[in-house]
Amino acid sequence: MYTHRSVVLQMDFSAITDSLYVGTAPRSKDYDTLRELGIELVLNVRIDRWPYRDLHNPALRSLWLPTFDSAFIPIPLAVLRRGVVAALEVLEAGGKVYIHCTKGIHRSVAMAAAVLIAQGYSVDEATQLLKSRRAVADPDIWYIRRQIRRFARYWEKRTGLGTIQSLSDS
Repeated sequence: MYTHRSVVLQMDFSAITDSLYVGTAPRSKDYDTLRELGIELVLNVRIDRWPYRDLHNPALRSLWLPTFDSAFIPIPLAVLRRGVVAALEVLEAGGKVYIHCTKGIHRSVAMAAAVLIAQGYSVDEATQLLKSRRAVADPDIWYIRRQIRRFARYWEKRTGLGTIQSLSDS
């Protein structure tokens, strides 16, 4: 939740599934909350600043994949692929993953959609789930939707596993 200067910023997050969370950038103090949720991997897709440090020992596993939230510089498929591979490793072992960008609206939502697609969701199923669980999620803005679709095509070719696409994806 972002408020006026005199008020402390708070992490805002949503549970998309029992093991996948999307939200805003956690500050150092927010790692207590992430631990209480059972998070094992934090995926940071912000480019505008280094991740806040987890002051615990040992620190939570994290992966920083800096990306722009811009129609002019799309999220690279290699970044989505790298995030998905890291997330699947944790999820398939029964762990939980927290994905964040600055506000939890575009980049983190695109990464979460890619993770869901890799788990067998169609593009429409993944984006609908994200929108239903996170009110501010906007996977439908054209430059984010385009990269989600591109990832789905890539993943289908890579794995040989098809996902059910809607007629609008054709």
